[in-house]
Amino acid sequence: MSTLSFTPDIAATEDVRSRASRVKLMIFDIDGVFTDGSLFFTAAGDAMKSFNSLDGHGVKMLQSVGVQTAIITGRNSGIVAARAGELGITHLHQGVADKTVALAELLQGTGIAASECGYMGDDWPDLAVMRLCGFSAAPASAHEEVLQRVHFAASKRGGEGAVREVCDAILRAQDRYDGLLAAAIGA
Repeated sequence: MSTLSFTPDIAATEDVRSRASRVKLMIFDIDGVFTDGSLFFTAAGDAMKSFNSLDGHGVKMLQSVGVQTAIITGRNSGIVAARAGELGITHLHQGVADKTVALAELLQGTGIAASECGYMGDDWPDLAVMRLCGFSAAPASAHEEVLQRVHFAASKRGGEGAVREVCDAILRAQDRYDGLLAAAIGA
């Protein structure tokens, strides 16, 4: 039995590369994207989430080249607010029932066009907003209906580096990846 190998080379299709090269605002869902989708609760009813540090660094790299970042999530969580604060994500929309409304607010507030936005989600509540954005992405663990509709499907699962993979792909498409890597190496 042969297996397909996936190389996260966004240059695989010129359309996807072109879409990613125009991203000025990258928006993320939380559960299933920044996390593996698991929800942990203490006996007192407090929720806990686990985040991958690679994903956080990817967000910081996008911000370092001028790409704004945002979160739109259906749940309300102090943990998410804290993580967003750590990462410098100032556009935080929690408890959102209709993510297209939050997108419209973001577009109005930033002056960025939908065609210059990217959105990364993993489930049906993300589909409508993904359709409106110029670039869409999903982790490998996303629902199959989402995976069939995105421009870029990461090889990594949610909470396991998928956000970083998408951030790297955008940086490559915008010809910023190599410069950031050289700076990190000290070259």
